[in-house]
Amino acid sequence: MAKTPTRTGRKLGQKVKKSKLKASSRRWIERHINDPYVQRAKTEGFRARAAYKLLEIDEKHHILRGARRIIDLGAAPGSWSQIAAKVTNSTDDDVRVAAIDFLEMAPVPGVRFFQMDFLNDEAPALLRDALDGPPDLVVSDMAAPTTGHKRTDHLRTMYLCEVAAHFAVETLAEGGHFLAKTFQGGAENDLLTMLKQNFSQVVHIKPAASRSESVEMFVLAKGFKGRSENDAQE
Repeated sequence: MAKTPTRTGRKLGQKVKKSKLKASSRRWIERHINDPYVQRAKTEGFRARAAYKLLEIDEKHHILRGARRIIDLGAAPGSWSQIAAKVTNSTDDDVRVAAIDFLEMAPVPGVRFFQMDFLNDEAPALLRDALDGPPDLVVSDMAAPTTGHKRTDHLRTMYLCEVAAHFAVETLAEGGHFLAKTFQGGAENDLLTMLKQNFSQVVHIKPAASRSESVEMFVLAKGFKGRSENDAQE
């Protein structure tokens, strides 16, 4: 069960000594080292605090329950892949999790990882072929590098969300779920319409583990309705 983390060893409220760091960088480091989710991740063996975003969403919506295969988009540094491997009982001899990121990611037992851009034309087929059947869950923590211009950042990340959503519709097993990062302002109307046509329920979520000052949110589409025979043949 995902719970709000409590203090775990490191004293909160620590300051970073003045150095050549810019004030903004120093504030970021102070926030990071004093973040209870960061401390809990270290204690519990997760690679990033992002693990608790997925766990908190699952606590309410049960998207991990019964998942036999999972595809993780934008996987680095690997905390969602760690969870995926655990819930699917994936091993290196019986791989049930496929993951991708253009950034390097240290190996996660039971995860077939591709270091490449998901927008590469070859990526979707590689991810599908890595598993012995369609996934029950596609998760995406992809986000475009920020420019500082909110509208531009929103549009760029929304594009990744849209590409991930179409991949999910083309790939998921019937009854499966799709979870993807978006930014506040929500998913665009065309994307929401497409998701509602293909899934039984579509909601926006901001888990407690997502920093309050962050503009990130997640769109969750539950209960994939399945593809028609024509879609399957394309």
